[in-house]
Amino acid sequence: MKLSVALCFAGVFGALAAAFIFLSFGTDYWLLGSQTCDPEDKESKDSLTITLAVDVVHDQSSKIVSFHSGFFWSCYSGILPDAFLNTTVTKWFLDKSFIKACYPGYLFPFPEPGPTNSTTKDNTAIIYGGFWRIFMLISVAAVTFGGFLIICAAPFASHCLYKAGGGLFLTSGFFMLCAVVMHVVWLQVLNVVQTFINEQRASQCPNFTLNLSYGLSFVFAPIGIFFSLLAGLLFLLIGRTVKIHH
Repeated sequence: MKLSVALCFAGVFGALAAAFIFLSFGTDYWLLGSQTCDPEDKESKDSLTITLAVDVVHDQSSKIVSFHSGFFWSCYSGILPDAFLNTTVTKWFLDKSFIKACYPGYLFPFPEPGPTNSTTKDNTAIIYGGFWRIFMLISVAAVTFGGFLIICAAPFASHCLYKAGGGLFLTSGFFMLCAVVMHVVWLQVLNVVQTFINEQRASQCPNFTLNLSYGLSFVFAPIGIFFSLLAGLLFLLIGRTVKIHH
């Protein structure tokens, strides 16, 4: 009876873990932001603001460029068409008053509409972002394969499959945790974003400001981590119990 209850809870936690990890992986809202260059705004002294938000705010006056980015795409809204005459745009979304352009997220890790000219800056960002994406892929693969093993273990009451599935759920939670920590370190600890702001102010706009927010994809990740670790521990315990009784 106790084993059946544990299996029920572990299955629910595992399903929730997979759902939230897939939502975090598949939605491109890890980072939300807006950047402005208003010559009349001479009172603003805060060049960088980082908060928690749930959606992108579109400004149809074209003074604000809004963007959101994730594993697959980095999308920008409110940009004039002239800004893209010499760049390759993967997707165009035309609206009445503003344009939305999306690039592959791994190519443009900085919050600006198009590739940069600094090779060193691009290489550093792409390498860091590459590890972030590898960790996310490992997490998604582990939770997928772990769920498959648990489904296979149920009919045969195989303690080896339960333990292997539990280990994969723990692995998934660990690597997703690494991805979350890397994302926070990228924004809060490393000086890369502030360096980008300083370069923009020096080369393009003295009043350049950047507002960054953690999006829903980022919020989904810790929830998936919690359920993944909990499910992994329960499946390991279930595997141990099955081995003892059989």
